[in-house]
Amino acid sequence: MHFPTVALIGRYQDAGLATPLRALAHALTQAGRQVLVDADTARNTGLTEYPVATYEEIGKDASLAVVMGGDGTVLGAARHLAPYGVPVVGINHGHLGFITDIPVQDAHGALTRVLEGNFQIEERMLLEGSAWRGDQQMYAASALNDVVLNRAGRGGMIEVRVELDGAFMYTQRADGLIIATPTGSTAYALSANGPILHPGMNAMVLVPVAPQTLSNRPIVIPDSGVLNMTLTAMGRVEVGASVHFDMQTWSDLQPGDRIVVQRAPYTIRFVHPEGYSFFSTLRRKLHWNLMPQATDNVE
Repeated sequence: MHFPTVALIGRYQDAGLATPLRALAHALTQAGRQVLVDADTARNTGLTEYPVATYEEIGKDASLAVVMGGDGTVLGAARHLAPYGVPVVGINHGHLGFITDIPVQDAHGALTRVLEGNFQIEERMLLEGSAWRGDQQMYAASALNDVVLNRAGRGGMIEVRVELDGAFMYTQRADGLIIATPTGSTAYALSANGPILHPGMNAMVLVPVAPQTLSNRPIVIPDSGVLNMTLTAMGRVEVGASVHFDMQTWSDLQPGDRIVVQRAPYTIRFVHPEGYSFFSTLRRKLHWNLMPQATDNVE
């Protein structure tokens, strides 16, 4: 796989990205690659000496996207680019960095190895969801990490009826409910005591947030099913409940509204330098390994 045209995408309004992004753009040009810069990134960093492109143009013209920022930056870029099949390299200029696995100080060397063909491809699933009021679709979006239903205002719990492929699962009273992909299992779902799913699994996990019934535990389900969640009550919640698709929010859920979630028909392809290991990432980011290995590149 060759990457003749490489797009650069940076975290929104992070002026500190200008220097490392410009260095990457120069290195790519020296390597004979055409460089495109995301329009918002060019505007925020002043990186205007290269062709500027929208996400749609990047999707049509780029053979690789290099995303520099935190995991949230990659989430947004992945949602835009997944339908086009553009593979993504994540450069960590944020905090934890589960998805952006390459530290910014290693970006040049890692990208050089990728351009030389020393890389591995990892496909990850996305979710697509929609909010319905009767027969009217009120909102729709995709998510790489998770879809989260929660109370939007102050007050009591929300009550949700959950069905999988038309089969009743349970009715739950809680502060919220997380539907996470394997990628999202190390995000909000993990902080709510959900299990970690290997990214190669074809599965989703439902994780309750502060459920009223303490025996209500997370459950892993196949990603081939369609989830229907009906908001049946909102307790003392003073305004409508919310549903979040990664960082995209609709805040006007009312009793009787439904959320439908299923696997998206496309995946996002992540490009990692040769030798990438999901388990090494877990050891480094979660500090599992009390005796780190030399190959772990512990920060």
